[in-house]
Amino acid sequence: MAFDRKNFIARRVAQEMRPGDIVNLGIGLPQRVPGFLPAGSSVVVQGENGILDFGPPASVADVDTDYFDAGVTFVTLKLGTSFMDSADSFALVRGGHIDATVLGALQVDEEGNLANWMVPDKMIAGFGGAVDLVTCARKVIVAMEHTNNGNPKIFKRCSYPLTGVRCVNLIVTDMAVIEVTRQGLLATEIAEGLTREDVINATEAPLEFANNPKVMTRQ
Repeated sequence: MAFDRKNFIARRVAQEMRPGDIVNLGIGLPQRVPGFLPAGSSVVVQGENGILDFGPPASVADVDTDYFDAGVTFVTLKLGTSFMDSADSFALVRGGHIDATVLGALQVDEEGNLANWMVPDKMIAGFGGAVDLVTCARKVIVAMEHTNNGNPKIFKRCSYPLTGVRCVNLIVTDMAVIEVTRQGLLATEIAEGLTREDVINATEAPLEFANNPKVMTRQ
């Protein structure tokens, strides 16, 4: 079976969740994360469309078109899943009740600036709830592939319009796990089969490495 980079990233992101965390997931790759949470997990997944504490994406056999997340992926319900007005859902976000948000990105830079809503000169739907989330969530995790057609996505400075300034805490890619620190970017894990030089060559921003960085395994 071909290596699925997005599932690899989502699986590693799921490991960042702690029991009882209230977590918001952005559209795209982050929506895969619930599928890698342990059975019986107490992590509460929130969608700004007004669904709270839902399960992983529904299989074809389990689809109920009344139940979907903010990215219109059909989801499964858990005992305790609840529904609310989107205004109440955003009150959870703006009130500081979200422990972590997981977002995709077009660009991230060494200061933790995030650009994920607009490519100049292209029609884009808008930033949705991302501005609220990066401002109010306690932890911001970026989940993305490390490069786009071989071109870096982690820069010394973002060139696209920003979603948030110095808001990113952690970057999880198919090549590495990178913490955003006051001193810059610190790679704490490297995907198996890759070297430090591989990661450096795929990253425009300067990178430091932890002593004995862990290996991101495919299992």
